[in-house]
Amino acid sequence: MDFYFGLAQILGVHTLLGLSAYVVILTGQVSLAQAGFAAIGAYVAAMLTVLAEWALSPALIAGGLAAGLAACLVGFPALRVKGLMLVIATLAFGEAIRLFFFNFDYQIAKGNVKVGPLGGEGFRQIRYFNEHGWSTFEVMLFIWLVVALVAAGLWWMDRSRAGAVLRAVGEDELAAQSVGINLIAVKVSAMTAGGFIAGLAGGIYAHYTTHIEHSNFGILPATFAIAYPILGGLSNVFGTIAAVIFVQGFLIEGLRFMGDWRNLLFGALIVLAMNLRPNGLFDAAATQRLLRLFRRASGRA
Repeated sequence: MDFYFGLAQILGVHTLLGLSAYVVILTGQVSLAQAGFAAIGAYVAAMLTVLAEWALSPALIAGGLAAGLAACLVGFPALRVKGLMLVIATLAFGEAIRLFFFNFDYQIAKGNVKVGPLGGEGFRQIRYFNEHGWSTFEVMLFIWLVVALVAAGLWWMDRSRAGAVLRAVGEDELAAQSVGINLIAVKVSAMTAGGFIAGLAGGIYAHYTTHIEHSNFGILPATFAIAYPILGGLSNVFGTIAAVIFVQGFLIEGLRFMGDWRNLLFGALIVLAMNLRPNGLFDAAATQRLLRLFRRASGRA
């Protein structure tokens, strides 16, 4: 059972990454910096629990806030551009963060060993879960509790005025600006929220893997982050969650026997989805059909 609990942990972290990109994409922007924000959250949270001996929850929140602050700072210059230029700008920022941690060396002595980040060798000795006796099942429950809280918050936001503003900017910037919406403020706010969620994902990832290094936060997780909401659809957060389960649970784990051919399958799936389902697998119409089926089933029960 530990294998399945471990798989559920991976799905939870990837779901948070996907939700971090979901917020940004709602405004019509595509950011490849989510892996960089996750790296900030991972290193900050791990340093607080290992070096400063903080409890896990405040360390994760602090890591998320640090990532959110970085996202806010990069948002002002980056979100003044859009399209391909924004993709290149955020990709460059994510790589800059990765290279920073490749050269980041800060260790302190604890007993007879030194702990902390050690440049290219990464950050070892992240033992919070083991030292506090958490089982694999308990770690999985904790991760999905965080996912549920974030998803619920985004679900509420989607149905509030804030969500309507984000979608208005994403659908037609000129029309949104004509009714008094500040485009830069909305885009930077979305980037900041996405950075905070990505920071949470990174902090959790650091603690359940127990060892992180700069290569964990390259272009691949950044690509996955934006692929999930695109594939699942932007009508609600559940499309992103379903896409994560399909890609990581079925394509990556279920088809492991196919080796590297899975990468081609994933690329083909994205191309098919963009052509056959441009609004995502779970667009508004599909969501309404599923809700009607659920209501009928509940009525019969």
